[in-house]
Amino acid sequence: MTKNDNNLDTKQFEKDKIIERHLRFQDLLISISTKYINSDLSDIDKLIRESLQQIGEFVTSDRSYIFSYDFVTNTCSNTYEWCAKGIEPEIDNLQNIPLDYITHWLDAHKKGEAFYVEDVSLLPKDGEFGLRAILEPQGIKSLITIPKIKNNELIGFIGFDSVRKLNSYSENEQEILFVYANMLVNVIQKKEYEERIKAQEKKKEELLKSLSIQNEELNEYAHVVSHDLKAPLINIHTLVSWFMDDNKESLAENSLKPLHQVLFNVEKMDFLIKGILDYSTIDKLEQEDKLVDFNLIIKEVLQTLLIPNHIQITIQDNLPSLYGNTWRFKQVFQNLIQNAVKYSDKENGIVEVGYLDKDTHYEFFVKDNGIGINENYFDKIFKVFTKLESTGSSSGIGLSIVKKIINYYNGSIWLESKQNIGTTFYFKLLKDLEND
Repeated sequence: MTKNDNNLDTKQFEKDKIIERHLRFQDLLISISTKYINSDLSDIDKLIRESLQQIGEFVTSDRSYIFSYDFVTNTCSNTYEWCAKGIEPEIDNLQNIPLDYITHWLDAHKKGEAFYVEDVSLLPKDGEFGLRAILEPQGIKSLITIPKIKNNELIGFIGFDSVRKLNSYSENEQEILFVYANMLVNVIQKKEYEERIKAQEKKKEELLKSLSIQNEELNEYAHVVSHDLKAPLINIHTLVSWFMDDNKESLAENSLKPLHQVLFNVEKMDFLIKGILDYSTIDKLEQEDKLVDFNLIIKEVLQTLLIPNHIQITIQDNLPSLYGNTWRFKQVFQNLIQNAVKYSDKENGIVEVGYLDKDTHYEFFVKDNGIGINENYFDKIFKVFTKLESTGSSSGIGLSIVKKIINYYNGSIWLESKQNIGTTFYFKLLKDLEND
C-alpha cells in the first residue's frame, strides 16, 4: 500500500467520523424534541436544563445557557444555565447586562446569524468594556451564541462557552444548534399557550361562579320584593272595590271608569308579581323529585284554566311519566296552553297537546290554530317581559318561565308558526331525567 493510499484511507476515516458525529447529534436532537412533545410541561424548567446539559456535553462545552433580550430596558439576562463539573456558574452575575456590552453578537443576532468566537485570546483588546474584557474574566476560551427568534422577532439567544479548551463548531453543527434554538422557542411558546388557556379557564370558572351567585342573589331579591308587594296590592284592590260597591249608585260612569282602570292595573301588577315569583322559584324548589304522570298534571292544569266554549282542547292518550317536579311541569303546560287559548282568533279554536317517543327523549308539542307569530319574534318571545301586544293584563313572563324550566332539565324548546294559521311549541325532555 502506498503513502497516497494511506492518506486517502485516513481522510475517508475522518470524513466517516464527522458524518457519524453529525448523525448522533441529529439523533440527540430528535430525542430531545420527542421528550418535549410527550412530557408534561408543568416542569418545563427541568426539561430545558436537562436538554442544555445534553447539548452542552455533546458539543463538549463547559457551560450552556439561555439569555432573554429586553429591548425596553436595553438589557439581557441569563435565564437558564448548565455548568460542567468544576465550572463556576455565572447566572447570578449575568442579570440585566447592558446591550452596549455585547453589540458584536447583538448585531449578528439581529441578522439571524450565529456569533462565534473560536479563540477569545485573539479578540482585540478594546478597553474595559470590550468583548474580550467581559469574556476572559469568566475563563471563556471559545464561545458560540445562536439567536432565538419568535414570530420573526429576536427574543434572546442560547450560548455555549468552552473554558478548559478551545472548541470549534462546524457549519453542520451550527445548523443543528439553530434547530435546537427553535425547539426551545416552540416549547416555551407552547407552555405560554397552556398557561394562558389555564388562566382563561380559571377566569371563566370564577366568572361563572360569580354569575351564579349574582343570579341567586337576584332571584332571592326578586322573590322577597315580589312577595312584599303582593300585600299592598291586595289592599288597594280591596279598598277600591269596596268604594265602588258602596258608591255605585251615586257615582257617574265617568267617575267609575278611572276606578276600573285602577283595578285593571292592579290585576296586571298582580300577574306580573306572580310571574316574577314563579320565575325566581324555578330553581329554588326544595320538594323532592318524583315520577310525574303527565296525563294527571295536564288534567289538573285544565281544571284551573278558563276555557271558552268555542275552543276545543285535545290531549293525546297515554302521555308518558317523567322523573321531576310536579310544579315545574305544570308551569310548562299551563303557560303553553294558556297562551294557545289567549291568542286564538278563530270561530272554532283548536288546541292539541301530544308527544313523540324518540330514542333518548320525548318530544312534546302544544299546537293551536290561532293568530300565529312572525318569525322575527321567535327568539324574543322567550325573553322576560316580552309580549307581542301590550293589551291585557298578562305579565309577559310565561314563556320565559317555560324556557327556564326546560333548560333546568337540560332540554330544549322551539316553535313553528305561520301568521293567521297557527303555532306549535315543541320541547324536548330526556327520558332519564333522574340520572341526568
